[in-house]
Amino acid sequence: MIYFITGGERSGKSSYAENIAKELSARPMYVATARKWDDDFQKRIDRHQKDRDERWINIEKEKFLSEIDFSGQVAVIDCVTLWLTNFFIDTKNDVELSLIQAKAEFEAVANQPNATIIIISNEIGMGVHADTHIGRKFTELQGWMNQYLAKKADKAILMVSGIPVVIKGGL
Repeated sequence: MIYFITGGERSGKSSYAENIAKELSARPMYVATARKWDDDFQKRIDRHQKDRDERWINIEKEKFLSEIDFSGQVAVIDCVTLWLTNFFIDTKNDVELSLIQAKAEFEAVANQPNATIIIISNEIGMGVHADTHIGRKFTELQGWMNQYLAKKADKAILMVSGIPVVIKGGL
């Protein structure tokens, strides 16, 4: 089962995903895809880690999600935007190559037996256009990947102001 949860920043995506995971498993997995860019980002990571109690299996994995055994697990992957950023930076901003690599990693995860994957993403193309060429390229990458994930998902939810709006698969 694949849940795709998307929405704007601070729309309630993570809380919603974590609640689903806790309903489905007594010991869910939380996969953080953030790269530690600086001290401020490390503080953000630390704060998120403190928000999860001892029930959670916490894994940090910047890119290669296929190296994780998701078989029989309920897992929250947070988030696609940070995960894609790692591919985008490492490929020197190559949208096509980043998309190919990210899709391959996701397929390897999605094909693991008896896994429930709850994947969180951002809708970054709904606001102001990016000021820079590189920003517009990343917005393009994010949009293509979101379309791909939503198509693959059994359920897709758009979070709006803390309210889940089902866009695919019903509740």
